[in-house]
Amino acid sequence: MFFRKKPYEVICVGSVSKDIFFPTDEGVIIETPEDIVSKEKIAFELGGKYRVEDRYEAVGGVAANVAHGLTRLGHRAGCYSKRGCDEIGKWIVNEFKREKVPTELLFAEKHAKTDLSAIIVLAQNGERIIFHNRDANERLEIIDEKFTNTEWIFLSALNGDWQKNLRAMLALKERYGFSLAFNPGQHNIKEDAGCVLEAVAETDILLLNKDEAIELVLLTAERHSREQLDDEIFLLQALSRAGAKRIGMTDGKRGAWGFDGTGCWFCPIHTVRSVVDSTGAGDAFRSGFFAACLEGRSSALALSYGIANSGSVIGAYGAIAGLLSKDEMTSIVGKITPERLQ
Repeated sequence: MFFRKKPYEVICVGSVSKDIFFPTDEGVIIETPEDIVSKEKIAFELGGKYRVEDRYEAVGGVAANVAHGLTRLGHRAGCYSKRGCDEIGKWIVNEFKREKVPTELLFAEKHAKTDLSAIIVLAQNGERIIFHNRDANERLEIIDEKFTNTEWIFLSALNGDWQKNLRAMLALKERYGFSLAFNPGQHNIKEDAGCVLEAVAETDILLLNKDEAIELVLLTAERHSREQLDDEIFLLQALSRAGAKRIGMTDGKRGAWGFDGTGCWFCPIHTVRSVVDSTGAGDAFRSGFFAACLEGRSSALALSYGIANSGSVIGAYGAIAGLLSKDEMTSIVGKITPERLQ
């Protein structure tokens, strides 16, 4: 008997947008250590007007970024999302084609605007603030038959009636038997952590940042202190008890942690060039970590893949230009050695 390879190894479900970047060195960084989930803030003069020397444009959106990252690393990844029937939507399709990422699952929504983000990038350190407008992706719908031919789903931050869509995906997981990688959005956690935790319990790979991990753990049935919530190993163990089989967790410039139920690893950031823009660093980590899992790599090597990809993408504006190819990844990961913590 001959088995036909499924057309998609992974379908990435979530948002796609156009991102416009405005670099500036005018913002003032304010430290707020008393705020456990927002320890730094940026200030501009009220009523001020700032000249930007140049601007940059790129495809954005978590699902789109991860689909591009997986494609660069040699995996068959599609992006299940919605765009508008406008010039921005057409531009996005052309950018996908240029990167050889399939476009069949980018559904055009009549009378909707393609999602758009304006991003302020601090020239001092590459950190950014994102202002985003959602329209087309507020109307995302799950069409059952589109998910029959994939091995994995990467489910990212959902918009619109996201609880309905999330539970629909969990039902399809049971029906079709695909594996699930999950990256919940912070707004999903704030709006309905119980729904998010339902998905965590069914998750094969959980990908999130430390702030999102804290928000989730705060809403589990466990009792915890402030010291525990600031402890990465405690957070990973709590999420493992909630059902996640394998976890990759980032914390910006501090690095990332990996956990598989038997051991925990830590890896600091690893940059290959000067930092230009941190936008997409988290998504680059997720596509790198996820790609290594797809290839059957160890948790330590998956962490190295994620750190290498995120360290490369911050050397260019946007979440895609600096993503690593398979050959580039191979040449870099050998220089990165995560530390086993337990």
